[in-house]
Amino acid sequence: MSPGVGGDQGHVERLREGDVDAVVGGAGAARDVSQGGWHSRAARAAGDTGVGLYAFLLCALVLVLAGLVGLVTHQPWLFPSLGPTLMLFFETPLAETSRPRSTLIGHGVGILAGLIALEVFRLRSHPSAVQEGLSAARVGAAALSLGLTTLVLSVLKSSHAPAGATTLIVSLGILTTTAQLGTMALAVVFVTAVGVLLNRLLGGAAPAAVIR
Repeated sequence: MSPGVGGDQGHVERLREGDVDAVVGGAGAARDVSQGGWHSRAARAAGDTGVGLYAFLLCALVLVLAGLVGLVTHQPWLFPSLGPTLMLFFETPLAETSRPRSTLIGHGVGILAGLIALEVFRLRSHPSAVQEGLSAARVGAAALSLGLTTLVLSVLKSSHAPAGATTLIVSLGILTTTAQLGTMALAVVFVTAVGVLLNRLLGGAAPAAVIR
């Protein structure tokens, strides 16, 4: 093999090894928790139990902070889909679905899809499914909102499973007023910002906010 060919192959290998760095926004981000930080220390010390404790503490902390804002403002700053979002942030902080971009787009699309479904089935002014019970229209609205959310997020390459819960919260009529929906959006932005900040402060275990 000629030196030129060997050099080319070596270059290709180095490029392949660098692919991971490019995906997560640089070599520093790619190293993530494997070379430092409390997430990796917990994993090395106690395996899955350690990661679980790390996630337990930070999930609880962020949810308490959001809840305090809700107590002060008397608005619904806590709702079910925040839970799985926080679990993703602190259990698998570098996963594609844990990225800030995926989180914000995911919940935003979920809220809009829920609203569209309510309008299509003329349910915006109805009580929630909890109060009114299920009807054919409500089932249709739920199915439409979830399907629409899944489709749009797939097209945008921004998969974030908790967004499926967000859209059902809206299409089932649990949170539907303009003030409530605005609060949902603010709460998502808040927990995303705090979650990313905490992961970075505790060792850099946070995805790069890259919009590709």
